[in-house]
Amino acid sequence: MRSPVTSPFSPGSDTVPQVWAGRIEHLSDWRDVVRPRLIAGLPERGRIFLGEPGLGKSSLARRIARDAAAAGDWVTPQLRIPAGTDPLKRVAEALLQLADTAGLTAGREARIGRVLARVESVSVSGTGLTLGRADGPEPYRALFDLLLEIGRAAIDRGNVVLIHLDEMQNISDANVLSQLLVALGDAIVHEVEVDAPGGVRIARTLPIAVYLTGLPDFADAVDARRGATFARRFKVSVLEAISDEDLTAALWEFVVHGWAVPDGEGGTSRVTMEPEAAVTIVDACKGEPFLFQLAGEQAWYAGTGATITAAEAAAGWRAASREAAAHVERILERLPARERQFVEAMAELDPDDRTLKRIAQRLGLTSGTQAGTTAQRLDTIRGVIDRGRRYTFRHRAVEAYLTSGWPTLPA
Repeated sequence: MRSPVTSPFSPGSDTVPQVWAGRIEHLSDWRDVVRPRLIAGLPERGRIFLGEPGLGKSSLARRIARDAAAAGDWVTPQLRIPAGTDPLKRVAEALLQLADTAGLTAGREARIGRVLARVESVSVSGTGLTLGRADGPEPYRALFDLLLEIGRAAIDRGNVVLIHLDEMQNISDANVLSQLLVALGDAIVHEVEVDAPGGVRIARTLPIAVYLTGLPDFADAVDARRGATFARRFKVSVLEAISDEDLTAALWEFVVHGWAVPDGEGGTSRVTMEPEAAVTIVDACKGEPFLFQLAGEQAWYAGTGATITAAEAAAGWRAASREAAAHVERILERLPARERQFVEAMAELDPDDRTLKRIAQRLGLTSGTQAGTTAQRLDTIRGVIDRGRRYTFRHRAVEAYLTSGWPTLPA
């Protein structure tokens, strides 16, 4: 009944887990705000999801893309940007696929044929097209023009175009990043005239949704573009840990009804979970989506029966604890030295003493203002802490790892 094949938990990156927890605000944003406004021809900013590894940025964007595809929208595959690659080529290839889906062929119209030919050149040469040229950023213009054609086709069909780029922090070339952001940003706000009831012509924006995901480092890469234009075109969300209430709700299907799995005889049976097992999993993962999936997976593997017991959930966490600890260690290793020293000093203090002044003193500084910039980055860019009269940890797994709160379940 329970086996790796039937497990609904997915701790791997870039997956949309069957046991989905939280992020209701962002899913509702797509369903109730972004898509309806784009269908209506109203402008809507692109979305950027940032956060430390394991917070489910890519999974969230992929879930939104999956929902969009189910509604009949045109969706690019997840465009991961490995370090050292040319993102313009990746985007060009994806847009050519969308153009084919939209029925844009070179034979229909000479203008479209010219646009497709230019984007095909980008898909082959990428930023190499700009080398030695004096007539400006050709890749940017080619991508922008094809986006306009795809957007016009989407208006005619009554659907939305969704583009998802992942690992944005890997774009190290500032000129390439600028071309990409400007091409996407210009397409988001571009207006075209369409016929409206009553024989009048009205201006509307193209139904193009852009989702960008990446580590907090991406925020540094776009800082120079965070003026009014950038803010108008992209809305940035720094993802946080998921609440225990949302995690509990995600497991309640097991507790109340059981999770349906194949019974090996052409039918289905159900795997249930003791309420105490659900509590064990939620307490262990500290709101971290990756750890939630990992703890759930190992609890599933800890037995084969029809009920996941509290003892099996505890045994599963013990089996997962080394990988879980390594995950948090990698997050800490990514922090610049000053930021890591700050969170370590903060963790050493009693929660009631975690003020900026006391943390600065712990760091050997004479005033809190000397640590202010570091604290601000850990809050607004990384989402690791919350500043206030007393400082608190938003990243609860980091806090647990640095204090006595890390779960060690007895055998």
